[in-house]
Amino acid sequence: MKILSRDFTRAEKIILVILALVLVGLAYYQFVYKMVAESIQKAHAEAEAIRVEMTGVNAKIQRMEEMQAELESIQSNPNASYMGSYNNSKEELAFLNDVLGGALQYNITFSNVTRDGDQIRRNFSLQFTTEDYASMERIISRLCDGKLRCLINDISYSVSRYNYSTADRERYGVDWYERVNVNCTATFFETMVGGVEDAGLPAQNVA
Repeated sequence: MKILSRDFTRAEKIILVILALVLVGLAYYQFVYKMVAESIQKAHAEAEAIRVEMTGVNAKIQRMEEMQAELESIQSNPNASYMGSYNNSKEELAFLNDVLGGALQYNITFSNVTRDGDQIRRNFSLQFTTEDYASMERIISRLCDGKLRCLINDISYSVSRYNYSTADRERYGVDWYERVNVNCTATFFETMVGGVEDAGLPAQNVA
């Protein structure tokens, strides 16, 4: 069998070279350029995501540093108050008994607690009697500036005057004495952070 063959002309060789270059170019574009471009694009997207994440992390770090500085400032204040963890009623009652030690008599009535998220409010009413206005001021000041977070909601007072007996008049050199009677309502604040729920705690409202 006779095999036909011939040499390529110059024009055909040029065309073949051009076709080969085109094929090489297409292969490069498909298997190299596109893959590299996609990798670069993916790397840019990942870098942007990391940048956004780092911005958030830096903001959190800054906020934590601010909170730490604020906490240290509060802790350095000897008169700073704090919210005890629920149920803190025993410590609150002991605090009130200590504060009211300078009163002639007193009565404390607690109401049911209320809840707003993690914040607990324990309302109470207080009546006490002191021998003078200065003693009343000291008690109110200790109540407001004490170690437990307490807010006085309203307060009223009245002054009563009593006559001494003849013997006491001679003893004290005055005819009468005064008593200051105080009525107020106030609120202790507690937190559920570190607290344990019990039957006395109302359920948290769900919006």
